[in-house]
Amino acid sequence: MNDLESLRNLVLAPYILKATALVGVSRKVGGNQFRHSFATLGILLDYHLVHDPVLLKASLLHDLFEEIPETELDEIRNIDHDGTLVVDLVLEVTRRIEETKAEYLARVLETGTSNALILKCADRISNLTDLHRDSHEPSKIMSYLEQTERYILPMARKVNPDMVIELSDLIARRRSILLKAGY
Repeated sequence: MNDLESLRNLVLAPYILKATALVGVSRKVGGNQFRHSFATLGILLDYHLVHDPVLLKASLLHDLFEEIPETELDEIRNIDHDGTLVVDLVLEVTRRIEETKAEYLARVLETGTSNALILKCADRISNLTDLHRDSHEPSKIMSYLEQTERYILPMARKVNPDMVIELSDLIARRRSILLKAGY
């Protein structure tokens, strides 16, 4: 099945409906988590990662459990035949309450499935694209770039060399902007 046929047969509507819960969750960069979910899906589509419906469906919900912890997991499990696998993947990329950000990223890097690593890389590409000096302090941006180099680039090296290139370019561009501004 080619990319168009895979997309033609993909049913996302029930997952989109679940993701609408993120419309009310604001992002520091403006907009909301719902739009970010679609940006993450768009990145996966841009990379032609269209043959795994679980990955695509999970991209729409990847921040849902962190942002709305009262989400009923069984409702998602019962959406369709992929529901249980979608929940499992979203849980895999969800930061646990007891985890620091570093512990969370190390866990995903060390134990994450290929789909978890791909999803986390797509998520970070979206986040880096939205990372600007007018929404974040320079020290926060530098810390985020260092975190990306330490955890996310190794994830990308495991799963997708093109994501390594894009992530490296985004890191370099953000650093260059900060350096030109005197930071």
